[in-house]
Amino acid sequence: MGNREDLLAGAKQCLIERGWAHTTVRDIAAAARVSHAAIGYHFGSREALLTQALVEAVDELDEALNGQGAPDGPQRWQALIDTFTTHRELWVAQLEAVVQAQRSDVVREHMAKGQQQAREGLGGSVPLALLGGLMLQWLVDPEHAPSATEVTNGLHTLTDTP
Repeated sequence: MGNREDLLAGAKQCLIERGWAHTTVRDIAAAARVSHAAIGYHFGSREALLTQALVEAVDELDEALNGQGAPDGPQRWQALIDTFTTHRELWVAQLEAVVQAQRSDVVREHMAKGQQQAREGLGGSVPLALLGGLMLQWLVDPEHAPSATEVTNGLHTLTDTP
């Protein structure tokens, strides 16, 4: 791998281990085993690198889910819910990125592109909104968060209402 790829791998590792807010340029450079000046050269800023790393990590998770061939309905929602445990740190990093997006056009632009891809993958804005709320519930209070079956039944209730 080259410095660019090493930096992306190091940034992904730092996002998972330290989170967005606690990852420094030095942390990423150390994880990538490159000079911290390489971040500016290849990405322009820490934020641009972390954003790109987050986008790629989410894409990898999406590819893994799609590779499982989970159908629509409760099985698809269950596969997503399972990631709230298996990839908890990645979901938390996304929440941190949303906060950063309020102060950074670069982060906001990347997050908006990611949301567009998610809308396409999930079948629209409403399932994406549901996923966001579901993720928050599972991260904060998993014992009371809705199950995949409850999510699917709730969607059916919403679509059956005139």
